Amino acid sequence: MILDVKKLETGYGKLQVLRGIDLSVGQESVGLFGPNGAGKTTLINAVMGMVKPWSGSIEFEGSRIGGMQTHMVARAGIALVPQERELFPGMSVADNLELGAAYVPRGKGIKDKQLETVLALFPILKERYKQLVGTMSGGQQRMVAIGRALMANPALLILDEPSLGLQPSIVAEVFERLAVLKKDVAILVTEQNVRESLKAIDRGYVIENGRVLLEDTAEGLAKNPHVVSAYLGL
Repeated sequence: MILDVKKLETGYGKLQVLRGIDLSVGQESVGLFGPNGAGKTTLINAVMGMVKPWSGSIEFEGSRIGGMQTHMVARAGIALVPQERELFPGMSVADNLELGAAYVPRGKGIKDKQLETVLALFPILKERYKQLVGTMSGGQQRMVAIGRALMANPALLILDEPSLGLQPSIVAEVFERLAVLKKDVAILVTEQNVRESLKAIDRGYVIENGRVLLEDTAEGLAKNPHVVSAYLGL
């Protein structure tokens, strides 16, 4: 198992958010769904070391990482694409991608190979290679953010709401790319757009009120009455 979360409880100050979360990610793509405030981003923050576990465990490739500093989590092989993208708008696509591998040993040695992979996955980035990221559309910036994360050659790629603020056609394109990516890197994605996500993932979890309510295959979730009524709007 690449990521294994067991009985995780944590929160902020005295406010408990996660209550006994069990979640795993193997060599696959896993979706994490739930309403705003359910605990999805808190779970990601705990994995990335930005929130310390109160109890339970977080293991990555067999080693405990719960409570580890964020930069050490990244060096271990987990890359995060945050909601806000957090790119360097005054720098070019090339420079933003270069930074993805600059300080991560896993990516630094195979930088050229990873760059070929990223540009093949997102051809528009090859066309706009010297363009300043701040002048690009939101969808193109999202592709830069994903590409930058991939430059680190991660074993696990985490995406927090990748469709946020994007027009529907771009959302579909992003998830098409994620469906391709899962062959080479494990993926954990949190997303409000459940319909598009289910096309790109293998399994998924539904979190509500800080607890895992459902776990099933993508096909099973698509047919689940609660998911259909609460998240698919049918």
